[in-house]
Amino acid sequence: MKKCKEKLTAVLLATMMISACAGCSQQSSTENSAKDNEVVQSAITSSREEQSKTETKKSTEASDAQAELLSLWTDSAPLKTKLTEYMQTITDESSADFIPVKNRIAVFDMDGTLCCETDPGYFDHKLLYHRVMEDPDYKDKASDEEKATAAIIKTYFETGEYPSGLDVKHGTAVATAFKGMTPEEFDAYVKAYRDQPMESYEGMTNGQAFYKPMLQVIDYLQENDFTVYIVSGTDRLITRGLAEGIVDIPLSQMIGSDESFVASGQGDEDGLDYTFTQEDKLVTGGEFLIKNLKTNKVTVIQQEIGVQPVLSFGNSSGDASMANFTIGNNKYKTGAYMLCCDDTERENGNVEKAEKMRVSCEENGWTAISMKNDWTTIYGDGVTYNASAHSEKSQDSQKSAEEKSAAQVA
Repeated sequence: MKKCKEKLTAVLLATMMISACAGCSQQSSTENSAKDNEVVQSAITSSREEQSKTETKKSTEASDAQAELLSLWTDSAPLKTKLTEYMQTITDESSADFIPVKNRIAVFDMDGTLCCETDPGYFDHKLLYHRVMEDPDYKDKASDEEKATAAIIKTYFETGEYPSGLDVKHGTAVATAFKGMTPEEFDAYVKAYRDQPMESYEGMTNGQAFYKPMLQVIDYLQENDFTVYIVSGTDRLITRGLAEGIVDIPLSQMIGSDESFVASGQGDEDGLDYTFTQEDKLVTGGEFLIKNLKTNKVTVIQQEIGVQPVLSFGNSSGDASMANFTIGNNKYKTGAYMLCCDDTERENGNVEKAEKMRVSCEENGWTAISMKNDWTTIYGDGVTYNASAHSEKSQDSQKSAEEKSAAQVA
């Protein structure tokens, strides 16, 4: 009995010792585990901080790179601020203003928005006048109607006043004066004329008269996955001939006023009755179809693009419909920008016209662009606007017009 008690006591002591050791071991393990967790958490925190710094650095670099794309704009330019803020939110998938890439559509007018509008008139009007009155290969073939239109254009050049109805007369004369040309022949003609020097500028041809800050805007939009279209009142083939190689978009994204096309062997047959042959060539048909201004710009956008734009850029009342179509009843965040031709030192500006556009911007919710205050350059180095020569030419033209008017009265 005594031995049994001794064995039992020994077993109990051993059990207690084992339990005590186990407790010590468990406590040590818990302490080690806690230390390990602290190390892990510290590593995770450090990694997150490093990742955050990296992301911030990348974001800053990306922002700086984006800003560099608009380097020809002053820091105070409203467009620069608004467009960069706009881009940050509409490209962020977590933002309520996010716009899918397929809906990032921007439309630009051309004359006065992307390039010099008048010197002394629109490029396409100068082209037609040259064709009808100066081209030795055509001027003797020009019709009386084409010559009459050219005379109206000359008066427009001299006075600076655009006559009512000239837009349709001009479109009609372009269609007939270039009738029978293949698209390639017409394009070559336009490109040859765009290489001619600008009258009021030194160091610049017609084809170089594109606003460099606006070309930057196109690059900036494309960098952010926008599809850019030109929607111009200028004839479509002339638009393409002038802008190709300068504005970095495909010809299929250059839209303008339209004239007809026919097959070279079609004659007077209707297109529904005639079958285009393998020997045929596509040539201009001589019929003016549509002047792409005002509401016609809206309809052609729907017909050819099929997607409501979210950004619009223009410079005149002819672009107002396009601007309103862009920002009105649009489910995405939008913007409409209008150029104001208020620079009379670097460009053939018109302060009165610029002020009217600025007022229109305030009334319609568009953003005004000041060529004078918002741009560090217009055409780049090596280009000089000869304001005095332009003034003298205008005075001479006005005097000539007045003398002609007096002679008619007499």
